[in-house]
Amino acid sequence: MDFRAILAAALLVGGSASGAWSQTMVDGTNVDEIANVARGYGSVTMDKASNGDPMISGKIEGVSYYMFFRNCTDNANCEDLNFYAGFLDNKPTIDAINAWNRDKRFGKAYLDSDLDAVIEFDVNVEYGISDKNLDSTFSVWSLILKQFADYIGFER
Repeated sequence: MDFRAILAAALLVGGSASGAWSQTMVDGTNVDEIANVARGYGSVTMDKASNGDPMISGKIEGVSYYMFFRNCTDNANCEDLNFYAGFLDNKPTIDAINAWNRDKRFGKAYLDSDLDAVIEFDVNVEYGISDKNLDSTFSVWSLILKQFADYIGFER
């Protein structure tokens, strides 16, 4: 193989590799971008939590949820996303909640102080995640939310 062939092969491999790495990164400063991804899964309203941090209210296939931006600096530059859904007056047994947590890999379930069912899912975005990973995260949350709602008998 001559030098030109080796160089051409290296450029082809290098060009392919750089294309694979060129993704848009999203972090806790990109609230609007995160909301845009959320809109791909259902209705979204931008809001602020009681402490002034960003918050999203959403609905996926008839199930309401919130996304809280956590560990923020000056109500921006947030490090974590907390997906949260509470099911008022839906009171599964503690055994059912324990079974969910034992059998499911994603989504932490518990009973709140009124013994209503809650599901949460936390995501660290401190140093950014790719836009494709963010979309995949919403896909996982959508699945968790639907499965948990069905699991506890929530009627939409």
